[in-house]
Amino acid sequence: MKIAFQGEPGAYSHQACHDARPEMVALPCKTFEEVIDTVREGRAELAMLPVENSTYGRVADIHQLLPDSGLHIVNEAYVRVHINLMAPHGATMDGIETATSHSVLLGQCGAFLRRHGIHRRVAADTAGAAREVAASGDLARAALASDLAAEIYGLDILARHIEDQSNNTTRFLLMARQPDLSRRGRHGMKTSFVFTVRNIPAALYKGLGGFATNGVNMTKLESYMVGGAFHATQFYADIEGHPEDRHVELALEELEYFTSELRLLGVYPAAPTPN
Repeated sequence: MKIAFQGEPGAYSHQACHDARPEMVALPCKTFEEVIDTVREGRAELAMLPVENSTYGRVADIHQLLPDSGLHIVNEAYVRVHINLMAPHGATMDGIETATSHSVLLGQCGAFLRRHGIHRRVAADTAGAAREVAASGDLARAALASDLAAEIYGLDILARHIEDQSNNTTRFLLMARQPDLSRRGRHGMKTSFVFTVRNIPAALYKGLGGFATNGVNMTKLESYMVGGAFHATQFYADIEGHPEDRHVELALEELEYFTSELRLLGVYPAAPTPN
């Protein structure tokens, strides 16, 4: 059983696979499109895709890919982004001069790096930075990456959990070729869908009104353009509940009346957010 992710071994998406599905073999892919194709073509059973981060917002391109991916959301996972400073064997904190990582991680550890007088060095990704530092053997160079990256590339962790914001969390969606509409999990169900409203006055306002009147909690609503056309706006939404719940069913029926397209992306158990 394989689970595909975007990035090199040791990336935070790999860490998410390791934490959420430790019994599965993690399969690295170069792009999000390759992750989706790998599952769609049967070379992996699940896709692990990041959709949003508590510090930096939504992950670019993902919402554009989901509707036409041919896959279905079957689970979600929240992964706390813990950043570690790691270096080759024999390195010490006092001897570290530069830290290499993705620009986002370097920014998230700014206070720590300034406090220790460590210069920043930008890399394409976090796991690649760890691999590069390990290959160099330079005791003055360090990388910022996950626990798993240190384990894979044989680096010593000199400082753990050095991120400026301790609540930095990424939400991932697990996607499969077949939907799973069964009721499961201990924290209730979620339903995700995309829709395009009809070109009539107040269509969005009226369509969303059904969720309020039927007591359905909408936890996420995002808009984005389709095909580069300013007039064709698609919306992505997450709601609490199952489509067969009567109040959810009524809300979706009312929304459908005001849409030109309504597509279910997945029904899955809500995952608890990290404390």
